[in-house]
Amino acid sequence: MPHNYRKDTIVYQIYPRSFMDSDGDGVGDLKGIISRLDYIASLGVNTIWLSPVYKSPNDDNGYDIADYKAIQPEFGTMEDFDRLVAEARARGIGIVMDLVINHTSDEHEWFQKALAGDERYKNYYIIRKGKDGKLPNNWGNFFAECPWTKFGDSEDEYYLHLFSKKQPDLNWHNLQVLEEVKDIMRFWLDKGVVGFRCDVINVIFKNSLADGKPRPILTGSEHYLSTDGCHEILRILRREVLEPYGAFAVGETVFVDVPKARDLTDPERGELDMVFAFEHMECDQVIVKWFKTPLKPKKLMACLSKWQTEMDWNACYFENHDQPRFISRFTDSEGLREECSKLMAGLLMTLRGTPYIYEGQEIGMINGDFASLDEIRDIESHNVNAMAKSLRLPEKVRWSMIQKTSRDNARTPMQWSSEANGGFTTGEPWLKVNSNYTQVNVAREEREPKGILAFWKRMIALRRTDPVLMDGSFRSVYEGEQIYAYERCLEGRRYLVLCNLTGKKAPLPQSLRDLGRILVCSYEKIFPSTLKPFEFRLVEVERTEE
Repeated sequence: MPHNYRKDTIVYQIYPRSFMDSDGDGVGDLKGIISRLDYIASLGVNTIWLSPVYKSPNDDNGYDIADYKAIQPEFGTMEDFDRLVAEARARGIGIVMDLVINHTSDEHEWFQKALAGDERYKNYYIIRKGKDGKLPNNWGNFFAECPWTKFGDSEDEYYLHLFSKKQPDLNWHNLQVLEEVKDIMRFWLDKGVVGFRCDVINVIFKNSLADGKPRPILTGSEHYLSTDGCHEILRILRREVLEPYGAFAVGETVFVDVPKARDLTDPERGELDMVFAFEHMECDQVIVKWFKTPLKPKKLMACLSKWQTEMDWNACYFENHDQPRFISRFTDSEGLREECSKLMAGLLMTLRGTPYIYEGQEIGMINGDFASLDEIRDIESHNVNAMAKSLRLPEKVRWSMIQKTSRDNARTPMQWSSEANGGFTTGEPWLKVNSNYTQVNVAREEREPKGILAFWKRMIALRRTDPVLMDGSFRSVYEGEQIYAYERCLEGRRYLVLCNLTGKKAPLPQSLRDLGRILVCSYEKIFPSTLKPFEFRLVEVERTEE
């Protein structure tokens, strides 16, 4: 597909399990996605990022892959997938697959052969003997588990898993693993996908298995974060697979700062097109994401400006399948949901980089309204609760943590209508649908010419067609307690973006008033000296030399 991904692409992420169920089993599927392609096309996006649809036992909802070349039966068949690619292409939409290559499922054929004693496949994984009756090292784990589990019936061998114990890490020192992954990528590219979102890609290569320097979380990470071996693997995959197909790759990169992100995306190095960084998503956390504080707008502004200024290009996002809904992070006020959502649309579509929209974000979906841990399916949430319990944190405190941080907050089923289960399924949904679906849904929004969905469509159309927003430079102009202002400039044209990042009205500094024609405003009535709660404005400033 002849996209220039660095300029005109806007990506819509689909979490298949929660998007649309076509057969009433309570789980979203490929036919469900196909049935909603016209809706996706109507948004104005031109790329879909599809979270994993591979065969999986679903310990981690598809990120534990049992067969990279097969479709999970509850999602449909390979014929359904082929039709999805063709139908999307007919609407000018490319499909980006999720590439999970740090680990497989323990039910993958490779791991099963390793358990059966096949030395070749045993070398596909990181399996080590314990030391002096203890684990091989003192490392930590992303899912709050021990990262070492006994290998089969062995008395003294363990396999490494930085995530769930059902997700054994691959051994990237073994070049055969590299050949297997190249073959997997070509398989999907031959089917017509246009690229990959690479899961936790900067942790795949472990320099050594030595003990790590003790730290509050992820002890040992200095041995595997953005290593030279990881960079070399990415260069090989770019040179030998991605380039010949003209394919796109965005990396989920944990704990990266700007210099590390630059290394991963430097065109001269030839690794990734862009990365998902997390710093701006951590502006409301204390040490780890499970402990939240009220979001500090000024901290968010500074973070956004840093990445916008110091990176040539960004993967811009505020929501995905691993993050709580951003509206719920900004405000507890249901009465400001529409205003906050419109602000997010304006902010996302005017930052420099490729915008990524997560399903439901365009209608202002908020965190799930779970009543107890029994309604949570996310493995990470249950592990964190168990860890917190072992630390003797009271149940009330543990539940408060999970309510705010659980990944299931973003995984509640898409709300299509005010019908039962939000029109997502005619059966029992795999995860509880937010009870606000009668008021927050696509059908209702499509009847509102000045609603949230209409505003998102307007901003998407502007972002895809306006050269200033596609390729203009970025400069932060003002970062106050409430107001964030920045410029986008190109060939003498200058736009001023004004955002009130709080739920209270804010006085507009004199220097930011009456500078030109207002192109877009999230409110109908405009006050020159004030920004209303979560107000967004886009102003075309008088023509100047850049």
